[in-house]
Amino acid sequence: MNELVLTPRFERAFRRLVARNPALRLQIETALRRLETDCNDPRLKTHRLSGQLEGLLACSVGYDCRIVFCKQKHPQTRAEALILVNIGSHEEVY
Repeated sequence: MNELVLTPRFERAFRRLVARNPALRLQIETALRRLETDCNDPRLKTHRLSGQLEGLLACSVGYDCRIVFCKQKHPQTRAEALILVNIGSHEEVY
């Protein structure tokens, strides 16, 4: 089980995205539950990024919605935490 840590940037992008397309909320929540359980779930299509976003990972929520995140170990518990960096369309996050 992974701990999800939402950055302020992710929270703002999430609110904007759901305001534009309320139907995406359920898909995003499902993807977040899958990330929390197993970030390598094949339905998420998790992949490493390159270029300016090297070191980050992305997963698919739907056809044109991506979540950008990174993995880090919690300094005290040593449990894996997923830092959610951004969410949006392919063009918005890359």
